[in-house]
Amino acid sequence: MFKYRTDRSALSRAVTLFEVVFHSVVRSVRSKHNNAFLALGSNITQAVMFVLFFYVMFTVLGMRSASIRGDFLLYMMSGVFLFMVHTKTLGAVVGAEGPSSPMMQHAPMNTTIAILSAAIGALYVQVLSMLIILFAYHVAFKPIHIEEPIPAFGMLLLAWASGGSIGLLLYVIKPWFPGAIGIISTVYQRSNMLFSGKMVLASSLPGYMLPMFIWNPLFHTIDQARGYIFLNYTATVTWWMYTVWVTAVFLVLGMMGEFYTRRAVSLSWSARR
Repeated sequence: MFKYRTDRSALSRAVTLFEVVFHSVVRSVRSKHNNAFLALGSNITQAVMFVLFFYVMFTVLGMRSASIRGDFLLYMMSGVFLFMVHTKTLGAVVGAEGPSSPMMQHAPMNTTIAILSAAIGALYVQVLSMLIILFAYHVAFKPIHIEEPIPAFGMLLLAWASGGSIGLLLYVIKPWFPGAIGIISTVYQRSNMLFSGKMVLASSLPGYMLPMFIWNPLFHTIDQARGYIFLNYTATVTWWMYTVWVTAVFLVLGMMGEFYTRRAVSLSWSARR
């Protein structure tokens, strides 16, 4: 009753929100490791190991002829980068602090800021890692040419947004079914190892195998990104608007569920378990 309240403008509230999100993003990124450079280096190492593993596997199995005419390593990196930004964002959003977290007791912190900071922090780490790897490859090994870089980066952002929206829906269900959501999240991320299309070309898949991949929004973004990256490839069997619609649906459902869960969740739920 003794608190002095002032009316703040929309601009002032927006600046305050951006400031809190910025500090939360920094906290989210630094939480991976005490040293920010080591946290970034760990992510870069993981991406490089993915690329090298698939490169060796394709070389040993003699599957390089099935790839796009052009830089084979760039072909591999195009799939790995989008796969990592999608799965890392999903994992970060699912693991964001919930409504009953002690951090929510510190105003103006709320679950929206926690979700935004987790998603933006994942995007920041993945994009920075990607740029460092591409720069090192361009300077030390072979010049890189991307036919349409802006639409290709747009597909990366779409992979990030789809991962965040799917993660948001899992995030709001997590307080109700924590054990099941952990299993579902793990199964989805592991299934993307096979069905994301990072190791295959959508146009080269036989008709009976296409339904195994076409349901996955990440499959569409990876294939469309390769169509923008390489001159000699046109993505004909995928549709980036499918990923947009999936992202929009999951985002709306996630926002509705977050509003309801935030009002119903209690610390006693976790204590009961």
